[in-house]
Amino acid sequence: MSTYANLPAPSPEQGLNRYLQEIRKFPMLEPEEEYMLAKRWVDHEDTEAAHKMVTSHLRLAAKIAMGYRGYGLPQAEVISEANVGLMQAVKRFDPERGFRLATYAMWWIRASIQEYILRSWSMVKLGTTSAQKKLFFNLRKAKARIGALEDGDMRPENVKRIAHDLGVTEEEVISMNRRMSGGDASLNAMIGSDGDGSTQWQDWLEDEGADQAGEYEERDEMQQRLALMKQAMDVLNDRERDILTQRRLKDQPVTLEDLSGVYDVSRERIRQIEVRAFEKLQKRMRDLAKEQGMLTPA
Repeated sequence: MSTYANLPAPSPEQGLNRYLQEIRKFPMLEPEEEYMLAKRWVDHEDTEAAHKMVTSHLRLAAKIAMGYRGYGLPQAEVISEANVGLMQAVKRFDPERGFRLATYAMWWIRASIQEYILRSWSMVKLGTTSAQKKLFFNLRKAKARIGALEDGDMRPENVKRIAHDLGVTEEEVISMNRRMSGGDASLNAMIGSDGDGSTQWQDWLEDEGADQAGEYEERDEMQQRLALMKQAMDVLNDRERDILTQRRLKDQPVTLEDLSGVYDVSRERIRQIEVRAFEKLQKRMRDLAKEQGMLTPA
């Protein structure tokens, strides 16, 4: 998407306050206007429509980015990464799904920022699995919850409990705790101009506006739901499975008219089959989720 070159860019030289003032000039979109712009992008790859959707959500990207200011990275770069995530969201947004762009874009923005943080922090370059990322973003909170605030290595019983709670191995907990307690840049280093040593640098890492561990848990849950959906597909016949796949599971959904030509039925009949197949799939997924002890899918 070529809209990025035309966006206002945050930079240390211009100052973030000026950038934030500049992006406030772009108007928010009404639902109907957002839908029409999204349709222009999806149907005709109208870059002007995409640009309007991006610029109208720059404030959202900046707000989310500001929640990550405690990671010691240039705020301008964090905002730029947030904007990249926003553009990816606009590129993939489907207005027919029934939700607003802001809801969809939040995940892309946070994912883009978090990947940037993980790329930038040398101490986590060796640990990039989903579980290790979750451990990195949530270890300090887990230690505080069980009162494991001692310096150096934790007691075995605390290691075991945290490993169980976060779904990682005890070795991974020990290794990550050592990295976060020293090495490249100690998160336990004292900060503050008053010199009282009462505040550690890692105290600034917690982001009240965005639960990073929760984001990775949501991603893991999404993978579980996808696996559950594939398993539940057995409740559909071949035509239902194909129509539902073509209409709801593709990046570029096939139109009702195209499918009506394939199956030699009316567009309304295709729509009815799609709705019925979706209802059958949802019921089957709920039944499987209960059988497997999972949360009922939304």
